[in-house]
Amino acid sequence: MNGSPRQIDLLIQGGTILCMDAERRVLEGHCIAIDKGRILEICPDSADKYLPKQSIDASDCIVMPGLINLHTHLAMTYFRGLADDLPLDRWLNDYIWPLEARLLNRDFIYHAALHGAAEMIKNGITQINDMYFNMSAIADACTAAGLRAVIGEVVLDNGSPKKREFGSMVLEYRQRYADNPLIDFCLTPHSIYACSRDSLEQVVHASRKHNILLHMHLSETRSEVERCQKERGCKPVQYLKEIGMLDCPAIYAHGIWLDEEEIDLLSGTPSSIAICTDSNLKLASGILPLASYLKKGINACFATDGVASNNNLDILAEMDCTAKLHKAITGDPCFLPAPQVLAMATIDSARALGVERQRGSLEAGKDADICILSLNGVESQPLYNPYSQVVYNLGSKQVRDVVIQGEVVLRHGVLQKLDEAELLGFSRQFQNQIKAELKL
Repeated sequence: MNGSPRQIDLLIQGGTILCMDAERRVLEGHCIAIDKGRILEICPDSADKYLPKQSIDASDCIVMPGLINLHTHLAMTYFRGLADDLPLDRWLNDYIWPLEARLLNRDFIYHAALHGAAEMIKNGITQINDMYFNMSAIADACTAAGLRAVIGEVVLDNGSPKKREFGSMVLEYRQRYADNPLIDFCLTPHSIYACSRDSLEQVVHASRKHNILLHMHLSETRSEVERCQKERGCKPVQYLKEIGMLDCPAIYAHGIWLDEEEIDLLSGTPSSIAICTDSNLKLASGILPLASYLKKGINACFATDGVASNNNLDILAEMDCTAKLHKAITGDPCFLPAPQVLAMATIDSARALGVERQRGSLEAGKDADICILSLNGVESQPLYNPYSQVVYNLGSKQVRDVVIQGEVVLRHGVLQKLDEAELLGFSRQFQNQIKAELKL
């Protein structure tokens, strides 16, 4: 080699690399050179080409793009296990919303979000799409953890007068965090039933005017659909079409009770569906018509929902459960093959967020958001098909290293930017506060 080795920030060597690019390359004996937050190149391993400040030996590992969680409520972490075995309407109206009204402040939201961000990272998740209150608290928590996030300006009015122009907070916070590559913002009208028509129409106007992504719950329960038909005189997707929302880039969480006519309306629009299988099963909300979505070319991706209704953030488990469940529903063991499932959790999710040119696959020039899964265990061997291993075999326990924006935020299972013991201490403190509030 001519010249001196190039100095770089990080070099990942060894392992089986799943690029998730257009060619679906699977590489052995290669390294990933990373500098200034981005992938310089993926090349045959050459010890003398680079001089890295840090290195990761990924031998006996699978190296792949970081997972993207398309629908989360990060700061609901402290409500995990609080009100289980209940239908959605009772869970929300009798427990979650009243408790939020009494407890939520910036300190609570920040520490709950920090705890949730740590859990996301330990599950191999490098980016989330979040819907909750106090955008700055969540942004600061994600920044402290090193987690990438799109954070929503919540619209939840139930017909009450609005206090400010929708989208103004998104623009304000985009400017405030302009130098932070981890953080972006979107508009998150909660749902049809929690927002007035006037509010939703103004959300659409803001999205069009300022090119703001939308994120919303849609048709999570049968009763939600029936209520829309009774109050609006049409089905939920027809209602969204009337107000112009289907023209806006949007992520719709759940999408369980859409019929074929509504799915046809979504087809060809800049809409994506966030699949929340575990949460939907636990709340007995239903099972979404995934085969119909995919047949009509609708982008469907994975999400965990919040831990208050899941009760974990293991998106690898979501992938496994969803693939197997829908094979059984369709009666087709070939439905949702493993490479497609992994694409839905990486490059397809990046496409839903409008960032497929920046991340979602391992390619030169893209952001260095990477998940490394260990195969060094009796439960993870032998290895024949790495895609199948990821989807059907591996889980959060095999997440060994995580890199976000070129920074190692998890190394050998240990958080690098946060003190886990400190997180647990705050969790116990707020748990006692919640128990006192509920007189438990």
